[in-house]
Amino acid sequence: MGRNGLLICIEGLDKSGKTTQSLLLVDALRSRGLEAVYTTEPSAGEIGSFIKRYVLRRKQRIPASVEALLFAADRVDHVEREIKPMLKEGKIVVSDRYIYSSIAYQGAAGLDIEWIKEINKMALEPDLAIYIDVPLEVIMRRLKGKERTVMEHPDIQMKVRDIYATLVKEGKLIPVDGNRPIKKVSSQIQRIVLGRLGIE
Repeated sequence: MGRNGLLICIEGLDKSGKTTQSLLLVDALRSRGLEAVYTTEPSAGEIGSFIKRYVLRRKQRIPASVEALLFAADRVDHVEREIKPMLKEGKIVVSDRYIYSSIAYQGAAGLDIEWIKEINKMALEPDLAIYIDVPLEVIMRRLKGKERTVMEHPDIQMKVRDIYATLVKEGKLIPVDGNRPIKKVSSQIQRIVLGRLGIE
């Protein structure tokens, strides 16, 4: 495909600091003169917008299989429409959530993880996947008093965290302790990424 750039995904529970850390990483890379771009899932495309409006904001969760198919469709659209063109231009793409979110969240809903992987086969394999690990009680504190999506409840988040932990053990995700000051978390993520790029 002529892929010259780098695809990095930042994963974690809701309110784990993914978005903050993704944006800080992009800023840090740009400050070194590298072409880095922030993107997110659900994407800004039509399918991603549909998910944000009609799936995440519902009071009751839709069937997990439908959810998984929608996220997979959005991911393929995201890759073809946005990620692949940027990688061809040699850019570093930092995605706030990617395929591992589907494995963790829809897997936590009881779906077969191999099936989730199968329907996401059209998505590109990330070059680097980082997991920001934050204890469940900290996540619940951060969510307190805020309007929650259908996925931001303790029982769901606990199951999601367990699956992320398995992905870490399998070597799919590089864990970073997110229960520290933002700057310390950011510094560790930057070291991991710069190491992957061969930059000191």
